[in-house]
Amino acid sequence: MKRVLFMGASRFGLRCLDAIRVQGSVDLSGVLTVPQTFPISYAPQGVSLSNYGDFTSYAKAHEIPCHCMQGSMHDSEVDEFIMATRPDCLIVVGWYHLLPDSILDICPAYGLHASLLPDYSGGAPLVWAIINGETRTGITLFQMKSGVDNGPIVGSRDTDITNSDTIATLYDRIEILGTELLVEHLTSMADGSVVAVPQNESNRRIFPQRTPDDGEIDWSGSARQIYNFIRAQTRPYPGAFTICRGERVTLWDAECCEDLVLEDPPPSGAVLQISDGSIIVMCGDGLALKLGIVTSGEQDQDAAQWHGDLLAEESDPVNFQSSTH
Repeated sequence: MKRVLFMGASRFGLRCLDAIRVQGSVDLSGVLTVPQTFPISYAPQGVSLSNYGDFTSYAKAHEIPCHCMQGSMHDSEVDEFIMATRPDCLIVVGWYHLLPDSILDICPAYGLHASLLPDYSGGAPLVWAIINGETRTGITLFQMKSGVDNGPIVGSRDTDITNSDTIATLYDRIEILGTELLVEHLTSMADGSVVAVPQNESNRRIFPQRTPDDGEIDWSGSARQIYNFIRAQTRPYPGAFTICRGERVTLWDAECCEDLVLEDPPPSGAVLQISDGSIIVMCGDGLALKLGIVTSGEQDQDAAQWHGDLLAEESDPVNFQSSTH
């Protein structure tokens, strides 16, 4: 039976690891993971994964050798652990580091990337796809090479991005498609018989990783753009946010009010209560978004309750500060 080493840190990665173990067509020779908070090139101070999967406990429960990487991919103990497991291939899902040549030279490595490669290479592809108003996306299984998601493609699956999707609903579908794709090709990747097709470099777009601070809303954008921005970063991610009266306010859901046309619309960022009691905020195109659940401080509130509390404290009109990014 061929030997597979799994590398992952996310809940999606853990789902894929479990599917491989249950299928039983390969021998899981080891697991490489990281702590929930770890340093990385674009954030040396460390990042904390909101979608973290506890691989260490899973590996212990199923008696799979496991190494939790505390430093970088270039640390000698990483190479030593991989070599000791004698893998025929590496499977990489929900991993946030580029694999150095020293590891890629050990055996073939295959990964899942949540886009239709070569487009949306790089970080946070589903978040970027929703932000950019895409109507279709997918997931790609590919052989990893030196570079950003640029190795030959083993297979892909696609899905629509609907107007009602959030990052959570879209990610749920992508996880199912990706797990099916991985299981379908697992044996051929492990035994070396897999067929992979080179990517068309002329179609590649690379997007950067995102941090929680990238979620600040620019109210000069259109209602549709801001709606996409909010739903792309809602739970389980840290959320899109704005500043109001010096406090950070996270907006978890919103609705475009395309039928609501004000004769003399206030400037973008103005927050109003309309006749049905709903709370709206004006956007740069003169249209409004109806707000749902917001968080100010540590407390989730319905927008109407939050707005009422603010007016009780201070009767001045409520306005959102636009991003300075």
